[in-house]
Amino acid sequence: MLMTHYMELLASNQPWNLLIFMALPVVLAETVAITELYILYTRKFDTWVRQVNRIASILVGITFVGIIGYLMFAAVIPITRDGAWRTWIDVVAVSTYLIGGVPMVLLALQDLGLIHRSETEEKRLARHAIYVALFLVFAHIAMVAGMMDPGVMGYVAPDESHDMMKHH
Repeated sequence: MLMTHYMELLASNQPWNLLIFMALPVVLAETVAITELYILYTRKFDTWVRQVNRIASILVGITFVGIIGYLMFAAVIPITRDGAWRTWIDVVAVSTYLIGGVPMVLLALQDLGLIHRSETEEKRLARHAIYVALFLVFAHIAMVAGMMDPGVMGYVAPDESHDMMKHH
């Protein structure tokens, strides 16, 4: 089975890439999502749950700044320059993973007081929930697309195409 670059990234350098690019950001984002539900339900803004939410939001935002910066230069630019995308499914997997990090960065900026400072607590809470929802949508698209075999979309690995030529 062939892999998208997304899946190849997670499978390489075990366990480090899996921990850095999947486990850490997802655990932090899921912590934000779970605590967000409590805050939305109770409207209690001065509890330890809100503090956990805020800390996780800031940490996941910082994590994604690093991930997005690193992957743009280490993967996206070289893969694009070399024309090495493994069909459109590969582009969808990688780009939605990176785009999914943007709402997490916005969460961090909001919780650091760098954006939306003048808005009411309710308005910031609504933005927070929207950012979490956007992350979840993009992250799940990235995971599903990333797990797809690009061969299903017609991709043939360079060494496989070479082998196919030998058989003809």
